[in-house]
Amino acid sequence: QAQLIESGGRLVQAGGSLRLTCVASGRAFSSDDWGWFRQAPGKEREFVATINWTGQRTTYADSVKGRFTISRDNTSNRVYLQMNDLQPEDTAVYYCNLAAKPQFPWGRGTQVTVAS
Repeated sequence: QAQLIESGGRLVQAGGSLRLTCVASGRAFSSDDWGWFRQAPGKEREFVATINWTGQRTTYADSVKGRFTISRDNTSNRVYLQMNDLQPEDTAVYYCNLAAKPQFPWGRGTQVTVAS
């Protein structure tokens, strides 16, 4: 099992930017596709972005396309999410995990709050 630790979330004004980091420890990392997900208050957890094991193929939810960029560093077991032009509807707890099921136990996530 891997331990997932997300960081980088905070309160930001609308139009601002944040970079989230996920560190995955405890197992091999570089051969898996990874993703970012988010859960807003009162809503189900949803897909945000995925990246394949080479880092050359990415997918995005329509709501973040053109504003968010996922990347990875296989040498340090890290996945990143660069978020630009943040909007209040991006407010959520953000999580990383394998892109497809079965997934690892979820980490604590990192809170992103966007003020209008």
